[in-house]
Amino acid sequence: MESPLPILSAAEQVAAILERHRVDAVVIGAVALAAYHYVRQTHDVDLGVNADVSTLRDILTSLRQAGFTAELREPDGADPLGGVIDVTGAFGLLQIISFAGRFPAAIEDAIRAATLVVRPGSPLKLVPLPQLVALKLYAGGLRSKADILELLRRNPDANLDEIRAVCTRYRLQGLENVLAELQ
Repeated sequence: MESPLPILSAAEQVAAILERHRVDAVVIGAVALAAYHYVRQTHDVDLGVNADVSTLRDILTSLRQAGFTAELREPDGADPLGGVIDVTGAFGLLQIISFAGRFPAAIEDAIRAATLVVRPGSPLKLVPLPQLVALKLYAGGLRSKADILELLRRNPDANLDEIRAVCTRYRLQGLENVLAELQ
């Protein structure tokens, strides 16, 4: 059996620490994009969570006690995220991205609906495609729009009605404009 990439092993260790703090996580970002056939030239792992700043501080302490190098970036009033912990090491960069108090429904729904994992036996759940599209719409910007277009081009059997319903439920704007570019 092939050994997992060091960053996946680190992410699994981080997921275990999150679990001790009763924080569920779902893989978002480049690894999730790759799982849906869109590979970008980045090697970091992003874990989406819903954790308030106090919990993020506790997680930071636990990460450091476990030997990880970690820094917390707390949100300000204008920040679209609820805080980010950067975990670094020889494995690369792993980010714990909190949507608490900002966009928690997408993460809650993703955790509940996730059926895929990054590799057999891994606790790392992959964000479902509808929530991944929603997170990209929430992020905004040209890169996120391009990501959505590529995701949908590379997943022609994606249920667009389900994606629309998810984005409508979250009151996100702009999906129809992106879909028009697919035509």
